[in-house]
Amino acid sequence: MKTKSGIQWGTDGTLHRYKFRYNTDRDEQTCCDCMMGMKLKKSMCYVVVCFISVLLICYNFLQCDKKPNMIMVPSEHEKFVYTQQGKAIEYGRESPLIFIGGMPRSGTTLMRAMIDAHPDVRCGEETRIVPRILGMRAQWYKSETEKRRLQEAGISDFVIDSAISAFVLEVIAKHGEAAPRLCNKDPFTLKSSVYLKKIFPNSKFLFMIRDGRATVHSIISRRITITGFDLTSYRNCLSKWNRAMESMYAQCLHVGARHCLPVYYEQLTLHPELWMKRILKFLEIPWNDTVLHHEDYIGKEISLSKTEKSSDQVIRPVNIDAMAKWVGHLPADVIKDMATIAPMLRILGYDPESNPPNYGAPDPRVADNTMHMHQNEGFWRKKEEELLKSEQKQKKRHTEKS
Repeated sequence: MKTKSGIQWGTDGTLHRYKFRYNTDRDEQTCCDCMMGMKLKKSMCYVVVCFISVLLICYNFLQCDKKPNMIMVPSEHEKFVYTQQGKAIEYGRESPLIFIGGMPRSGTTLMRAMIDAHPDVRCGEETRIVPRILGMRAQWYKSETEKRRLQEAGISDFVIDSAISAFVLEVIAKHGEAAPRLCNKDPFTLKSSVYLKKIFPNSKFLFMIRDGRATVHSIISRRITITGFDLTSYRNCLSKWNRAMESMYAQCLHVGARHCLPVYYEQLTLHPELWMKRILKFLEIPWNDTVLHHEDYIGKEISLSKTEKSSDQVIRPVNIDAMAKWVGHLPADVIKDMATIAPMLRILGYDPESNPPNYGAPDPRVADNTMHMHQNEGFWRKKEEELLKSEQKQKKRHTEKS
């Protein structure tokens, strides 16, 4: 037995000394037992951890032959197109693609011809298949049954997006000459602006807008076949124009002003320099006045398709000849109900009751172009025929070589 002294405060506020005794042998034995217990527990934990580790290693070893952990990796991580000088230009989903769209006969061909005249840009003819593949995807997602079937087959949104983006990208990149900035002009692609921005996050859109009365008159008079449009009825075509423009306008607003620029055909033709500077700034492309003389590059840097009904018009310089051709051709009952048939006219800034409308005065250069065309109509018609024949011969030779 051992004793130990100490001090303690009393209830009266004074210090008191005290002594107590304790059994040294018994306490030391208790401490020793505790130490042994702790060592035993540590040993048991170590054994359990080792056992679990061995089990996991064996499990992974046995499973590796049955279910390998693999992912698919494309063989080409980088894609290139090559210029005629052999310069390689990289392209991919992050490329700043340009999409030109809107209703047919609303200035999309003129816009692409002017952009195509820039040395850094290549648009080319309408592909026709890009809006079709986008339309197919839209149909899949309209049907809940079809969407569920695709998911059950393992065709997820990721798989579809990867496939469609690869398809669209290859078509745009390889259906024409290589260029630092690639562009697509298929009018109805802008019905899918939101989706295109999703799969091509750096893309930009030029949304062509034209007075619906002029657009519909051009569609009917030139016999432009569009699914759902009755070419014998101005009322039907204006109603369908309204629905299509409502959809594309909503898509443009959704992707935002940084990615979609509305371009009014009337203002582009009246003030081409002002608007082309605005457009190139939006696209982040340096200014080049070649875009004001696209007619000089038709058949050279700018190729045309005979199947596109606007090809004969873009051969000529920018003019206001076609701007108000619709006046006097619409039925009286349609003119009377215009605000009801096509409410998008007012939303887009047109007066549905003005007939004829006042679109504004043209720049002097545009006025001169228009006057020169009227005075030399025979010359321009002959040039149209020659250029279209030349385009056909060049494409035939290219097809035979390939």
